[in-house]
Amino acid sequence: MNRKNTGIQMTGKALLFINGVPPKILPEVEDYSLIACSDGAFHYLKEKKFPLSKLDFISGDFDSHAGNDEGVYQEKFIYTPDQDKTDFEKSLEIIKNRGFTEVHVYGASGGEMDHFLGNLTVAFKFKNLLRITFYDEFATYFFSPNQLVLNDVQHRTISLYPFPETKSVTTTGLNWSLNNENLNLTTRIGTRNFAKESQVTIEFEEGDLIIFLSHQPSE
Repeated sequence: MNRKNTGIQMTGKALLFINGVPPKILPEVEDYSLIACSDGAFHYLKEKKFPLSKLDFISGDFDSHAGNDEGVYQEKFIYTPDQDKTDFEKSLEIIKNRGFTEVHVYGASGGEMDHFLGNLTVAFKFKNLLRITFYDEFATYFFSPNQLVLNDVQHRTISLYPFPETKSVTTTGLNWSLNNENLNLTTRIGTRNFAKESQVTIEFEEGDLIIFLSHQPSE
């Protein structure tokens, strides 16, 4: 996956777990310079035998966590009680303030769908500050830069989702191509397309666009 014109300079990758459906397969921690979780996600990381000593911080209002029963991990708790922000948003603020610009997020989808939509909205707020990529059991998804190249994606499902509007979208390599066309949340979206070629390019002039890329080829 190559990106262009994001306006963001990378300083290392951060890994963040939040309190949605737990990932079935945990990522390799060696790939990240910072590892964090929300207080709710701390529960499933314990259950999955995640190496908790690798965590740099655990953030939240601790409404789903006793906050005093973890002994050696207490020094990693960052109490963030602001009820006007979600635990996800508060964790992103800490990551940004520590100088990171790229974040991989697990546990953002599934369960109560208002949480999932809220997580997308939080990511939208940070899209010019952090390069956020979500991972779940089915797909990878992210806000796209104006020019995007996806490699080695033949036969995989690719959905283009305007948020809420994307103007002058042009694609190559998709089964149903777009040629300088507009997408809008209330009139036309671009979900459930798939790559007919190994390389797919997506360009647009204005607006915001979420790309959903399936992990497995479509049947």
